[in-house]
Amino acid sequence: MEVVVEVWGDFACFTQPAAKVERLTYPVPTPSAVRGILSSVYAKPKEFYWQVNRIEVLKPIRYISFKRNEVKSKVKDKPVFTEDDRTQRQTIALRDVRYRFAASICPRPDFDGTTAQLYAQALRRIREGKAFVQPSLGLREFVAYFEEADYDNGLQPIPVDMDLGLMVYDVFDLHDSAVRKKAQPHLSLYHCVMKQGVIEVPPYDSPEVIKGDALC
Repeated sequence: MEVVVEVWGDFACFTQPAAKVERLTYPVPTPSAVRGILSSVYAKPKEFYWQVNRIEVLKPIRYISFKRNEVKSKVKDKPVFTEDDRTQRQTIALRDVRYRFAASICPRPDFDGTTAQLYAQALRRIREGKAFVQPSLGLREFVAYFEEADYDNGLQPIPVDMDLGLMVYDVFDLHDSAVRKKAQPHLSLYHCVMKQGVIEVPPYDSPEVIKGDALC
């Protein structure tokens, strides 16, 4: 069983790890970004995690470049004075994007309900446009709009093939549901190939996903 959602927005930036300061986007969303959008709509980390199955690119890949004023420091105990801590940074983002995401709900081992209940709640929230926080396309200011996918609207994946090489799969261990004050990153990668606008995403437990110490 799958949940299929269409997501769109004016801008998107799925930042490559090697370009953290001067942001450079991947041409397509990462599974981690898709999971973040779905979790913004419906999430129960102690009960299940989202497994992204498929990413479809529905609009041509187009870029936009701009500079933004940002602060260099994190706000902690003391206020940050922007005039003293401001810097200009370049961002290469995507513009006018639309995607179709297909994902499955994977219950945790100790979940004592039914998977059908989880799917019913997820679909109800999607159809009613509810979200815990506003979904975003990579950066918080790039708002993502969403609705249940409609295959009758005439939108088809773009007729483009791309081999994108190793791409970020996720930045956390999807099997780790412990609640902590500070998150523990756990990077994983996969070989991303787009065929006629469609990216088939392997399961997190697949040997195609490179995790942890194997990256060293």
